[in-house]
Amino acid sequence: MNLVVVGLNHRSAPVEVRERLAFPKPALGEATCMLLGAAPLKEAAIISTCNRVELYGLAVDADKALAGMRRYLHDYHGLQDSVAPHLYEFCNNDCITHLLEVVSGLDSMVLGETEILGQVKDAYAAAQQAGATGPALNRLFQKSFAAAKHIRSNTGITQGSTSVANVAVELAEHIFRDLRTSTVMVIGTGAMSEATAKALRSRGAGTILVCGRDRERAAALAGQLGGQPIHYDDWPVEFDRVDIVISATAAPHPIVTPEKLEPLMKARHHRPLFLIDIGVPRDIDRGCGDMENVFLYNMNDLQQIAQENLAAREREIAVCRALIAERVAALAAWLEQNQDSLTQRYA
Repeated sequence: MNLVVVGLNHRSAPVEVRERLAFPKPALGEATCMLLGAAPLKEAAIISTCNRVELYGLAVDADKALAGMRRYLHDYHGLQDSVAPHLYEFCNNDCITHLLEVVSGLDSMVLGETEILGQVKDAYAAAQQAGATGPALNRLFQKSFAAAKHIRSNTGITQGSTSVANVAVELAEHIFRDLRTSTVMVIGTGAMSEATAKALRSRGAGTILVCGRDRERAAALAGQLGGQPIHYDDWPVEFDRVDIVISATAAPHPIVTPEKLEPLMKARHHRPLFLIDIGVPRDIDRGCGDMENVFLYNMNDLQQIAQENLAAREREIAVCRALIAERVAALAAWLEQNQDSLTQRYA
């Protein structure tokens, strides 16, 4: 009996190919049962996310199973052209290693990201509920989840955000601890300010004020964030209740200067103020960061922190792979020891 996987991911295929091969989440169970009927497999599971599609199985003949799995991918999606150049396939130890690297975040677009573990758990649950898994895949997936938990608890692979938006959120949490009581002001409605505001909202930030020169865009972004649009010229008026400012305008000169900020800080009784300047050119004068209780970070600062965090995660890869190798050896030994019972079960 052989463990096999056929798949594609963000490294092997562009997004337009991944989109064509994606399985709708509600259809995963049914699609997995169809896979069992289309390829010579004894057990099966399908993982489908925005960055990967992978078919896992247990087979007597690995080569025939892999060929059937490739054919199923094409037939299920009604493809007229071949996507074979974008596919990868692994057997036995390599299959186990691949899944453990996937659930641990080592194979993700963002190294160490944690969302993939939940997505794989959902995919496994769909296959299990459909009756498509058995002793081999149940053990493979359950042990992979335990391995991912161990790796994330005992290494730094998930520590420190690697995106500018999430770095800003982590800094905000260091300053204010509880973001639920904070008020955020977004000046400008570009993609980076939107991403940062959404990241803050996802961590529980309270009131969000959005101001931009284009009133319709400001209102639209405020609607997405569950916030309140305000007129661009009114941002100083609202400043006394603000804790966090995200500024990303196209202004040729700084719109926030120490001269403007000093009376505003007095009006807010010098409460801590976090300024996130992601404008290019900069929206906030550097001198503002020298003021008492003002914490200023610009795009360069945030990118440097993100790069340092990524470098720290990359240094953990070797440690993670050593831990994975131990789990792979144990799973491979179990598969070898249970060859007879699996063969009898599926005879």
